[in-house]
Amino acid sequence: MGYLNNSTIIVDAVLTKKGREALARQDGSFKITQFALGDDEIDYTLYNENHSNGSAFSGEAIENLPLLEAIPDDQAILNSKLVTLPRGTSAMPVVTANTAKITLSLGSTTVVNPTTLNFSGQSNLKEPNGYIATIADRRLLNQFTATSQKGAVAGSRPYSNTAIAETAVGASFTLTAINSQTLFGTATKLLTQLIIEGRDSGARVTIPVEISKEVLATTTTEDVSGVVR
Repeated sequence: MGYLNNSTIIVDAVLTKKGREALARQDGSFKITQFALGDDEIDYTLYNENHSNGSAFSGEAIENLPLLEAIPDDQAILNSKLVTLPRGTSAMPVVTANTAKITLSLGSTTVVNPTTLNFSGQSNLKEPNGYIATIADRRLLNQFTATSQKGAVAGSRPYSNTAIAETAVGASFTLTAINSQTLFGTATKLLTQLIIEGRDSGARVTIPVEISKEVLATTTTEDVSGVVR
């Protein structure tokens, strides 16, 4: 990561890791249709209403902050996206979910249902265009499924020795943990993150994900003849 010279206007664009994956597939899935702006590097607490040179210089410290150059790690950039909200909005939208932390044992499944607070004048709303969910390390899941009005869409787990993110779009998301201990080594748990962003509000939430090495117990049943099934 480096800094840009903010004395001139510079457009610095790079493909994220996810963009490079789409480009490498060469199947037409790489299409740039939207863009977003962010202000991750801005510290608004530096605004000084009592500047000694007058109010015209209140934002001087902010204007002189260095700008970060574009980087390919989509987990480390645009964490503070700029959004457009109706005039008179008094509270920022907040994405929340039915769980604050996802803890899965081998082979277990959970469903994450996001909703948005303070959006369109309502306190708990499903956004019309749904949500974008990104699992930071797709290797840890056997299945990552997005469900919307059009049904469920699932991706295949990548065969890779490095962490690869995967994104799904929908109204809710189903996560099924891996059922193999291969990736654990000597560790008892593996950690990653699920980032959910509202497609209408731009608000996001990051949910920690923990995969435990614990093996799910198997259940046996015995019939009246004493035969174990």
